[in-house]
Amino acid sequence: MLKPYQQIPIQECHEPLVPIPLAEFSVESPPPYLKLGADYGNASPYFLRATVLQQLQQAQKNLQAQRPQWQLHLFDAYRPLAVQQFMVDYTYQDLLQRQSQPESELTEGDRAEILKQVQTFWAVPSADPATPPPHSTGGAIDLTLVDETGQPLPMGGEIDEIQPYSYPNYYAQAQPNKPEYQYHQNRELLNQVMAQAGFLRHPNEWWHFSSGDQGWCWLQQQAGGGCAAARYGRYEDVLV
Repeated sequence: MLKPYQQIPIQECHEPLVPIPLAEFSVESPPPYLKLGADYGNASPYFLRATVLQQLQQAQKNLQAQRPQWQLHLFDAYRPLAVQQFMVDYTYQDLLQRQSQPESELTEGDRAEILKQVQTFWAVPSADPATPPPHSTGGAIDLTLVDETGQPLPMGGEIDEIQPYSYPNYYAQAQPNKPEYQYHQNRELLNQVMAQAGFLRHPNEWWHFSSGDQGWCWLQQQAGGGCAAARYGRYEDVLV
């Protein structure tokens, strides 16, 4: 079943995928999915489309205008389709192992429910050029914030957690004297500096931002914008 954003048409602009200058940012090292065993081949997670990189650099400037010594902390950006498949499979197996009963006793309904949880946060690694995973376009990035000491700001949940608190506004009603209030403020700061640079945030994930892909275009439409088509498709297809 297609997600709403996957019905957005793509008018590929053939913009190049370029390396992120990692010295300008705080970066997760080694790359988290490589550490788990994902095979990037000759690719790297720290690439973006050229315009998206410029927007990311602007977002860092936006942040440092408010917090001069803070940085964006990059977790993951470009993913070849094989890496997307690896992480969907890895996440499915991880959730499966957390069940209170052996896998052999799970019903097809149980397995379908686990897969549904996975697909709430992970895009299906579709090979169809019309429905690319967002990260495979070079237009999406997962990231957070670090302070002047290099410590990640508390966000009330880790990147990639399949939990209700991963939704961006989960802590929106927290009272100012509660830790959850600061979690929301930190999420809002991240969203603010990214939005000012042209990114839009995934509705299910506080850490995921994109520009130019189908999800970005769909979110623009939901807000009353005039986006007619995404400009980035799956990058492997651009190379063909």
